[in-house]
Formats: sequence, C-alpha cells, structure tokens
Amino acid sequence: MWSVEEHLADVLRAVRPLAPLELPLLDASGCVLAEDVTVPAPLPPFDNSSMDGYAVRTADVEGASEEFPATLTVIGDVAAGAGVLPTVGPGQAARIMTGAPVPPGAQAVVPVEWTDGGLGGGPADAMAPASTPHGAEVRVHRPATAGAHIRSRGSDAAAGTLALREGTVLGPPQLGLLAAVGRATATVTPRPRAVVLSTGSELAAPGQRLAPGQIHDSNSYMLTAAAQAAGAVAYRATAVADDAATLRAALEDQLARADLVITSGGVSVGAYDVVKEALDLESGVEFRRLAMQPGKPQGFGLIGGGRVPLFALPGNPVSSFVSFELFVRPALRAMAGHAPGTLHRPRVTARLAAEAPVRSPAGRRQFLRGTYLPPAPGAAPGSVRPVGGSGSHLIAALAQADALIEIPENVTEAAPGDELTVLLLG
Repeated sequence: MWSVEEHLADVLRAVRPLAPLELPLLDASGCVLAEDVTVPAPLPPFDNSSMDGYAVRTADVEGASEEFPATLTVIGDVAAGAGVLPTVGPGQAARIMTGAPVPPGAQAVVPVEWTDGGLGGGPADAMAPASTPHGAEVRVHRPATAGAHIRSRGSDAAAGTLALREGTVLGPPQLGLLAAVGRATATVTPRPRAVVLSTGSELAAPGQRLAPGQIHDSNSYMLTAAAQAAGAVAYRATAVADDAATLRAALEDQLARADLVITSGGVSVGAYDVVKEALDLESGVEFRRLAMQPGKPQGFGLIGGGRVPLFALPGNPVSSFVSFELFVRPALRAMAGHAPGTLHRPRVTARLAAEAPVRSPAGRRQFLRGTYLPPAPGAAPGSVRPVGGSGSHLIAALAQADALIEIPENVTEAAPGDELTVLLLG
C-alpha cells in the first residue's frame, strides 16, 4: 500500500500551475498574480487635501486662537476633480474639499472645525453653503504647520516602486491598489476548471423520488462545493450509470472544459466498479490502495493526452471528502499558482476530548471527524472532540465537523487527553 505522503507527493509532481492569463480586475479576484507590478506614476499623483476645510499660508494663521482668530479672505472653492485652481496669496484662503488638489501658494489645510466655517461666528462643524460669495471672510481659530492635512504627491507610493510582487493573492485591497495605479487588467494564474462526476446506477438527483435501491447523489454536490471553496471554477456533471462505455464518453465530453476531473465511486474491487473498468492502464490512471482510513482505494493519473489530472475518489461520502481535502485541494491550489506552503489546510495540535479511548487500525492513518475548540490566549493546546463514528458513510456527522483528527499509522488507541494533529476545515 502507498502511504498518504507518497500518494500526495506523486500528485503534486504531476500537476503544474496553469498558463498565465490577462484578466479584467474583478475576474482576477482571488487569483495569484503572475507578474511583478510597479507603480507607473506617483500615488497620489498630486498634493491633495485630507480634510474639508481651507487651504492657507502658514504665516497667515500663526498664533491664531479662539480669542484672536486669523481673518482671511476666501478667494474661491476647490472641489475634488478641479482643474483650474486659484492662487492663495497673503491674507487669503481657498475653501477646499477632501481629495481636492491643493492650490498654488497654500502650505497647509485647516479643517473646517478649526474655523467658523465662513459663517461669521465661533468654531463650526460645517462650511457655509457653496453659494457663499467669493470675497467672504473665514475666521481661523488655530494655527497650522506646513503640510498639515495635506496628502503629498507620491506619499502612498513613489513612481517605479514595487506595488505587488508576483505570487500575491489578489484580494480586495490588492485589486484596489491595481486600480489606483491605473491598471484595468492583471496577469494572473487563472482558477483551474474542475469537473465533478459521480458514478453509480443507484444515484438519483436530489428532488427526484427514489426508486427501490436508489439513493440521492450527494457526492457531486459536496465535491463541487469543495472545489469552489478551494478556488476552482467547478462544474457538476450529471451522474453516470455503471457502464464503462458511457463513462468514457462522458469523460471525453467533459475534457473540453476541464483542467482537472474528479470522479467518485467505482474504484474498489466490486463487480460494478466502472471507473476502474473504464480507465484501464492505457488511460494513464493508476489505481492504488493507500494506508489510510477512510479512503483506502484511490485512482490518479493524467488523461486527455497527459494534460488533465484525474482523481478517482471512493464513493462513500466521508471517504470522498477526506480524499478531496488531502489530495485534490492541494492539487487545485498548486494549479492556481499558490505557494507550496499554502497548499494545505492548517494543522494544529489538540488534546483529544473523548469519553473513552478511540481505536484505530494498525498500519492505517485514520482521519476522524471532529469539532475543534481553540485554546484561550496563552493557554495549552486546544481540544478536539470526535463527531459521530468512523463509518465512511456518516455524512450527517461530517456536516457537523470543522476538523479532521489524524491518528498515525503506529497508534492503535488514542486516550482522552492525548495530543493529536488536527486539520482545520474552517
């Protein structure tokens, strides 16, 4: 049997990041940047006000106070986006809005709260209406130092500096920065397209009435959602009956839109294990037994002329989900260009919170479902409580879990309080 590490290493050797694409910014959200991006021009491109207030010369407001305010003549308004700017001379001020360019001659901006707002009284929290005639006066009650409340040109990022490094995951702030420096597109490693296909003549679509011997197809929905959560563009295909020729035809049809294919079911040793029958040795898919529980039978290889990785996962829901988390999710993230250290779910150490010892088969790495409770700040490791039993069909218990409890191959019994490795699924 293959170990978990051996199978995972074989998977990651076989997958490669997808070829970079230039995408519109919003389409690139969540993708990995495939180029360094430098700042083409200073950001911000001009000195601008960080406050609503008045652009002034510092000498004109030196020593200003509530008792002895500086009285200045308002020579005009400067709004955000203004192109023609008044020049502020001695004894003058320009009313200015947040984000507006600082006019020539001005050395500082005094917030409106430091003035009477042009209303002829004490400190104000608002300015006089825009219809106030130019030539009106404003009283300033506090002094201002040079550069006060001015966002200087290039203070955020100077021209030629590195804005974002190749390998950066583009979240909302990164997309905002790209837009701010004038980029409408980004060259990224695209999201891999994952096709999910369940097999089994017993499967009926959710919403359909079950005939005798049928069950609803839950795997394809679970695995499609898991692929989406891993960052893929996921497509759920219609379930295929237990017929090798039908499965081969379905796979051939799906290859046109697939960077990766996931099947579930038909990989064991039964008479109707159609995936093994359809994907013989000539297909490039190898079927293995892994030293793990659940998820012992696995298939993996490259199809479509060696272009598309195919994961043939077991049919039991828990086996299928655990296999996805351990092997498919890292492959999808590697194909999307994520760094090696970010391919896997976080692992922590936690104490087993169980009423009785938990048994595990010798020579198999067991993955139990559990709920994880993190430690209090500065305390010892957190705790994890098993959810449900070890059966690979227990999807109701799986739906309550937020962690996988890993019991090593050489441990046949874990006692309450034992420290174990936990994979966090949140």
